[in-house]
Formats: sequence, C-alpha cells, structure tokens
Amino acid sequence: MTGKKIGIAIVLSLMAKAGVAAEIYNKDGNDLFLTGAVHARHYFSDDKSLDGDNTFIRFGFKGRTQITSTTSGYAQWEVNVQSNHTEGGSDSQTGNTTRLAYAGLDLGTYGSIDYGRNWGIDYDVASLTDYAPIFNNLTYSGGDNFMTGRGNGMLTYRNSNTFGLVSGLNFALQYQGANDGTSNNASGRPVIKQNGEGYGLSASYNIIDNFTWVSAYSSSQKTADQQALALGKGDKAEIWTTGVKYSGDRLYLATIYAQTHNLTPIKSLGFANKTRDWEAVAGYLFDSGVKPQIGYFWSKAMDVEGYGDVPLIKYVDLALMYYFNKNMVTYVDYKINRLDDNKNFSITNDDVVGFGLTYHF
Repeated sequence: MTGKKIGIAIVLSLMAKAGVAAEIYNKDGNDLFLTGAVHARHYFSDDKSLDGDNTFIRFGFKGRTQITSTTSGYAQWEVNVQSNHTEGGSDSQTGNTTRLAYAGLDLGTYGSIDYGRNWGIDYDVASLTDYAPIFNNLTYSGGDNFMTGRGNGMLTYRNSNTFGLVSGLNFALQYQGANDGTSNNASGRPVIKQNGEGYGLSASYNIIDNFTWVSAYSSSQKTADQQALALGKGDKAEIWTTGVKYSGDRLYLATIYAQTHNLTPIKSLGFANKTRDWEAVAGYLFDSGVKPQIGYFWSKAMDVEGYGDVPLIKYVDLALMYYFNKNMVTYVDYKINRLDDNKNFSITNDDVVGFGLTYHF
C-alpha cells in the first residue's frame, strides 16, 4: 500500500461514526475500549449566546463479552464535560451530561437487543447528514426530543441482512418508555424534553456499492404537560423521514427529507403542528488530508397557532477540515444564516464562525 493510500485509510477510520478507541483489555473473549475526544473550540458571532469559548471533552467506554459461540453481550457509556465554565461556580454543572448508557445482547443472525439511554430510531436517517464539524444542529434531530436523537428508556432491536436472507437489507424496531417529569425520578425534566410512550421502526438497503437508502417512522404520546403548552396541542408526536447517501473512498454525498407533526419544539412555547425539513451535505477528501464540505439545512413550521407558516432553520454550512493523522484534526466551520429576523419567537439569524482543534483517543 502506498503512503497516500495509508494516509487516506487512516483519515477514513477517523471519519467513521465509531471514531477511534484505545484498547484497555482484551482477554478470554472480553474486551474493553476507551473512547473520547478533547474539543478545543471557539466561536465568533454577533449573537452573544454563541460567541466565545466552547471547549469540552467527551469520553466513555465500549465493552463486549463472548457468552457462547453465537451470543455476546455489549455495553457503552459516554459523558460530556464542559471546560468553559468556572471551577465550582453556579455554572460548573451546566452541560455536564450523560450522552449514552446502554447494555444489550448480540444474538448473531437473530439480531441484537439493548436498553438504556441510546440513539432514537429517527436518527438512523438524521445521521446521514450529521457530518459538520461544529454546526450540526440539524433540522429535526435533537437530544431528548421523542425518538429523534439521544433519549432515555430506549429498547432497541436491530437486524442486519434480514436474518441472513436478504443481503444489504437491515431493519430496526424501537420502544421508548414514558419520561413525563414525575415518574422515573425525573421530576426536574423540562416540559419540552418530556415524552410519553413511543414506538418506531427504520429500514435501510444497500442499493448498489456505496449507495444506501434509509427510512424511519416513529409515533410518541405527548404528556399532559406538553398538551397544555400554547403551541401544538395534539396528543401524538409523529415523524416520517427518508434519505440516501453515497459514500465512496473520497466523495461523500447525502440528502434527507422529513415531515413532523406536533414534534418539533419552538423554543419553550410548544411544538409545531407540522414541519417540512430538508438537509443535504457534500464533502471530498484529498490525499493531503484536507476535506472541504458544504451543507444546506432548511426547516419550516406550518400552521403555527396565530402565526401561520414560520421558518425555523435556514442556513448554509461551509467547513474545511485538515486531518493530521487518525487522532488529530483541525477545522473551521462557517454557518451562513439565511433566516429573516424573527422577533415573535426570538430565533437567531446571526452568522457564526467556529475554529477548533480536536484530539481523539
């Protein structure tokens, strides 16, 4: 393998969603890996809530144990710690959160099943465009927003190649338990971050080499507190979404489309009765380790009580990354905000530029 090909392989391993990991233990069918990254990052914007230092660290572990020749157990835990706060001050706990914490069984051809704080089923599609180094606040996907991002009480079943019968056809089923702010010791949960019981499914198919289609659907009950909010009083939060990606050795292209009902939050006022969402990204990796990328993100709320149609998100993302090796990358990311001024909901329309240096371990 030539030096250039080795460099490309290293960079591609870093770009993979799983990232890099340091092996801690590997013996007698048991392995444990340390995962994480230090993100040294600074923003520049007229919006003072986005301006300034945003350095943080994420770390955790992944483990697996072989139970039988066809069955293994696995677990993952990941936490986020902000380092742009004072030591011991009132702000010191802000942003320090558990991102993932789940355990499960891998049953080989029969699939896998796990439970805990995990990615919601709708993120199977959102992940196709979640590639910006900084400004990846996507149109519908968010933490603790029903089944669109990371959330609590996720019971997930996944099966690859449909029990070995159809190569390239994968599916997943998911159930989320209620997190209503009063049960499960979650009395401090904000109303917008609550959820009732929910169900979802996703499917993906590798149509041809490097070309994949993914779709997902979920429906969740809204809590009584959520139905009492000013906007989006429906009793169910629903979404269907679909997308395609092309992932070659150097070129990456992806686009997704979604419609949501009573699911997308508008500040703390409630939820949009309906949204239409579109995202697209394109990036190319050069031999040198330089990777330019462009993205477009658009979301519009429909039939908002008293306001009609309301644009929520509309921006172009221009990013430039340079991979020193599989552990170190530097980048600049420019969010060009195309929203008009929205005084009714105080939705920011300022541009933001971010610079960063990330060390993965």
